[in-house]
Amino acid sequence: HPGTSELVTRALLKAAETTGMPQGVFSMVHGVSHEVGLRLVTHPLTQAVGFTGSQKAGRALFDAAARRTKPIPFYAEMGSVNPVFVLPGTLEERLESFVQGYIGSLTLGVGQFCTNPGLLVGLAGENWDLLMHQLSRGIEALGCGTMLHDGIRAAYEEGVDRLKEQEGVRLVAESEAKPNAEKTEAQTFLFETSAETFLGEAFLKEEVFGPCGLAIKCKTPEEMVSVAKAMEGSLTATVHGDEESLSEAAPLLSCLRRKAGRVIFNGFPTGVEVCPSMMHGGPYPATTDSGVTSVGTAAIERFARPVAYQDFPDNVLPAELRNKNERGIWRLVNNRFTQEDIEI
Repeated sequence: HPGTSELVTRALLKAAETTGMPQGVFSMVHGVSHEVGLRLVTHPLTQAVGFTGSQKAGRALFDAAARRTKPIPFYAEMGSVNPVFVLPGTLEERLESFVQGYIGSLTLGVGQFCTNPGLLVGLAGENWDLLMHQLSRGIEALGCGTMLHDGIRAAYEEGVDRLKEQEGVRLVAESEAKPNAEKTEAQTFLFETSAETFLGEAFLKEEVFGPCGLAIKCKTPEEMVSVAKAMEGSLTATVHGDEESLSEAAPLLSCLRRKAGRVIFNGFPTGVEVCPSMMHGGPYPATTDSGVTSVGTAAIERFARPVAYQDFPDNVLPAELRNKNERGIWRLVNNRFTQEDIEI
């Protein structure tokens, strides 16, 4: 929310002043159109950009960055469906906990997390039907939530309406509480379709940004793999099962490894921990550069450019590269990580 951004910015500026950091170390610009972002991306002093938003806006800014006389890196995080695959045997052992976990993940932040699990994939049968029934009961009992702004709410309702009108897609459940449009509120929805319908309709592979899930019913494990292959790049892909079913799902896992930046086992994707091992990225259209992460300690590398110093005297090298490791940092010396000084 713009008001929240304002409060956070004031706190950051106060902290920067208190710690003696240079003026301009942090800035914030408000705007109501894509033109503001376009001006920032094309300004000659801008050397790299990180972006989170819609695929339409992200692609427009990515193209603008590439059209510059001197193109710059543009790291966009955009649309992601974050599929959840349910392997055989999962629902027999822990149906209730799975239902609670999935609904909690689907509705966290009113479905506005970039890791929202928008697709649910499993095998047809009694357990699948029971899953749909239990999810329906849970979703119907939910209240409405307030989305970030009316533009997001309107786009969400448009996506839901398209699903309602799509042939071969049925509405499984919607929260019984009715939303107040003036408060930008939204309901939670769950739809179901067959793998055949999903594979034949491009729209069903797109993200509906908000608390809306699409369940895809497959006839065979091979059809689950076909569904995975048809998906575009995603930030995450999740698999629920046990060790036995996991060992039999090698073709599916092989596919998901190529489709997502983070593959999760028996969890849900909305939690994103800030740590060295986090990979928050993925193939297009999840991001415009699948080789970097926007969360975790490696995220700063997006805005750093490596420089090699060859045959320089020790006294003119940056402190981090001198023989004496005065800062006690970890360095890679002769293919070995060490904090020791370099002996000549």
